[in-house]
Amino acid sequence: MLKRKIYNELVNTCFNAADSHVGLALSANHATQKCYMADTGLLVTHAFQDKKYTDNELYRAILFDRLNINEGMIMENIVAQMLRHSRPHLYFYSRSDNRNRENQMKIDFLITEGKKISPIEVKSGNYRSHSSLDKFCKHFSSVIGNSYILYTKDIMMKDGIIHLPLYMAELL
Repeated sequence: MLKRKIYNELVNTCFNAADSHVGLALSANHATQKCYMADTGLLVTHAFQDKKYTDNELYRAILFDRLNINEGMIMENIVAQMLRHSRPHLYFYSRSDNRNRENQMKIDFLITEGKKISPIEVKSGNYRSHSSLDKFCKHFSSVIGNSYILYTKDIMMKDGIIHLPLYMAELL
């Protein structure tokens, strides 16, 4: 029991909600999960611990705003940390189809708002499309509430999707 408690304090586990027509917990596939560090600063430190602090390019890149790493991974971890603060469990949606790429979807997070499910996509930079979000909303239209994109810019409503700055994730 103590092992599980310590693990839960270090890692935010996010389960695949296999069928979003029903409650997220009812369709959670515990065999398919994503794990996020409960502390994003610790994630960054561990991810780049292969060099001495003074030699590490990450710190220079952060200081001079020239970050050329997988920012999406870090942004997703930040959002997971904020969502987990106010929610007991995290969920995502993923569907693979090797025969028909059109059926593939990946939604970073799912939350419930009343009786509806709201998909959340996290975008780290300039993005051009949100095809998975569009397909997900069409496929599960009867249970979809608000759709969100969390990104690095200002609040905006476009094509029925609420775009919010990343720092507002904790308010969802």
